[in-house]
Amino acid sequence: ADPVWAGDVDRMFVSLVPAGYTGAAADLAAPVEGWAELSQISCTGSGSVLAIGDVVVPEHGMRIATGYDDCYHLTPERVLRNIVRLGYRGTILHYVGMSHYPRLEAASGGYYVTLGASAINAACAAWHSDFAERAQALDYRVIWSLSYELLDQHCWGDWKQRAADGSPALTGWEPPSTLLSPAHSGAMAYLRAVALAFCGIADAAGLAVKFQIGEPWWWTLPDGSLCVHDAAVGEGDPGAWLADSTLDLRDAVKGAHPGAEVLLLVYLPTVERNPEVNMPLGWAAPAFDVLQLEDYDWAAAGNQAASARGLALAEARLGYAAADQHYLSGFVLAPEDKASWLHIDAAAEAARQRGVAEAFVWALPQVIRDGFVHFEQESDVEAFDDILFPIALGREAEVAPEVSTAIVTSAGGAEMRNAEWAEARTHYDVGPGVRSEADIAALLAFFRARMGPARGFRLRDPFDWEGADELLGVGDGETASFALVKHYGAVKRRITRPVSGTVSVAVDGAATEAFTLGAGGMVTLDAAPAEGAEVTASFVFDVPVRFAEDRLSVSRATFLAGAAASVPLVEVRE
Repeated sequence: ADPVWAGDVDRMFVSLVPAGYTGAAADLAAPVEGWAELSQISCTGSGSVLAIGDVVVPEHGMRIATGYDDCYHLTPERVLRNIVRLGYRGTILHYVGMSHYPRLEAASGGYYVTLGASAINAACAAWHSDFAERAQALDYRVIWSLSYELLDQHCWGDWKQRAADGSPALTGWEPPSTLLSPAHSGAMAYLRAVALAFCGIADAAGLAVKFQIGEPWWWTLPDGSLCVHDAAVGEGDPGAWLADSTLDLRDAVKGAHPGAEVLLLVYLPTVERNPEVNMPLGWAAPAFDVLQLEDYDWAAAGNQAASARGLALAEARLGYAAADQHYLSGFVLAPEDKASWLHIDAAAEAARQRGVAEAFVWALPQVIRDGFVHFEQESDVEAFDDILFPIALGREAEVAPEVSTAIVTSAGGAEMRNAEWAEARTHYDVGPGVRSEADIAALLAFFRARMGPARGFRLRDPFDWEGADELLGVGDGETASFALVKHYGAVKRRITRPVSGTVSVAVDGAATEAFTLGAGGMVTLDAAPAEGAEVTASFVFDVPVRFAEDRLSVSRATFLAGAAASVPLVEVRE
C-alpha cells in the first residue's frame, strides 16, 4: 500500500463484519450485541511512534467538563490522561450526551430510543464503566449530566416539545436534536431510567453518586414563543410541569442512592426571557443540593453586564447562596473564535472570586482543539490599603505634578519633544498639614502600619478631587463597561479610587442608576448603551499614593505641638 503521512490521518476506522452478515438492507430481527478486542499491538522501526503532547500543567483550582458525544471514540484512559496533564483535578462534569448513549429499536422505517434490557446501549455502558473505574482510581469525583435533549431522528414523535403550529422543537445542530416534553410521562420515565443506569455505573465503581439535571427548559423560538403545545401539556401550567419533572427525576435518583447529590443546571441567556416558565419557583432552594449556572453566550463575548443581570435574577428567584452554586464557563464553537477563551477564563475566575463552590471550563474537546491552558495565577500581594490618609490636609500642602519629556535639540536649534508618560504623576508634601502632637502620633502610627513606602493608601487631593460630567465613552451597542476618567484638555486621567456613593452616571444626558461600580473605577451598565450614545459620570475621587521615602523624621517644637519638616508622598500608578 502507498505510504500515508501520519499528520494527514485524523481518524482511523476498523470495519468489523459479524458472522452471518449478508449485506441485505433489512433490519435485524432483534438487536445483537458483540465485542471486539485488539491485542498484541506493537510499534517497531524508525519513526513508528508518533509524538504526542507531553506537557504537564501544574495542578490548579479550575474544573473541567467533558461530553460523551465528542469523546466516545477515544478511550477513557486517553480522556483522563488529557485531564490530568492539563492540571484539572477534583470534580469532572461529564455530560452523557444526547446521541450516542441510547439503546435503539427499529420501528416505522427508523430507529428509536428504547429501554430494552437496559436504558443505555452496551458500548456506552462499557465505556462509562471503564471511565468511572479509572476516574475513581485517580481520585476524581464525577458529576453525571443528563439533559432533556435527544437526537431528533431517534425520538418518538409524541415525546417532543412542539410549537403552536405543531412543528417540533429543533436545535441548530446538524443533524438537529429535539427537546423532550416535561409533561409526557413516557419521555420522563425514559430519562429516569437513563439517570439510574449512569448512577448505577458510578456506584459500582465506588464513586459518590453526583447527578446533574442538565438544562431542563421549554424550547424558546427566535420570536420568543415557547414550544409548550404538545398534546401532553394540555391546559396545564408549563412551569409546573417543568418543575415537577425535575423533582421526580431528583427523587428517583435519591430513592435509588440515598446519599446522592443532585444538581440542577440553568442556562441563563435563555431562561431570563421567561423565568416564570423556564425558572419555576419549584426549583427554589433547597430543592436541589447545588444550583449550576451557565451563560455561554455572554461569557464568551465578555458581556459582564448581562452575566451580572442573569446572576441577579437567578439568585433573587431561586435563593441559592454562592457557596451552593457552581459556574460553567464556555464555550468556543468554532476554532476561529478561540480568542474568546480569554473572556471565558476571566468569567470563570470572576465566579471563583464570587465564592462559588466550583467553576468548570466547558469543555475538554474544545480545550484540546484550541490549546487553551489555564494557569493558576499567584495570589496578588495586596500592596494597597484602601483607607484614607488620616490627617486632614489644608491648602498649605504642596502638590507637584511631574511629567517625563524627552527633548532633542537639532544642530539648527529646533527641538523635538516626546512625552514619555501618558499622564502626569503627582508628588505631595503633606508636612504642612501636621499641626499638633496628636497629628504626629497619628502620622507615625500610619507610617508604621504601611511599612513606609511598601503599602499604598488613599489621599484626598485638596486641589483636585472631583470630576463633573466627564465623558467615559461612546456606546457601540455591545460594550457595557467603561473606565472612570477625568479630562484635562486632550489628556485623560484614569480614576481608579472613586469615593463610594459619589458616582452618578448618565447616558446621553439621562441619569441612570442601572449600573454597578467595580474594582479599579470600572462602571458596568446593566445594558450596553446604543451606538453613538455618550456615557458620562460625575464623582469624587481619591489619589492612590505611598510614602516616598523609607524614613520619616519628625521633631517636637513645643509642648502639645509638633512640626514635620517634610512628609513626601508620591502617586501610585494602577
